[in-house]
Amino acid sequence: MEKKNKLPFGKKNYKLMLLGIAILIIGFVTMSMDGEPHGFGFLGLTLGPIIVMLGFIIELFAILHNPKDNK
Repeated sequence: MEKKNKLPFGKKNYKLMLLGIAILIIGFVTMSMDGEPHGFGFLGLTLGPIIVMLGFIIELFAILHNPKDNK
């Protein structure tokens, strides 16, 4: 008899989701650290949004990753 997992995602999915959330927070903090007026410097317009997009890509991968592959 197989043990049925009641959670919708596997352990690896949840770890990737937490990693994605941490990267999202780092990206938003990076954007807020920009010293230029209205955030129009390098941190606010370039580096921060790239980090945030990376966080969203990791979140998407975490959601779409097949939990059957988790070991």
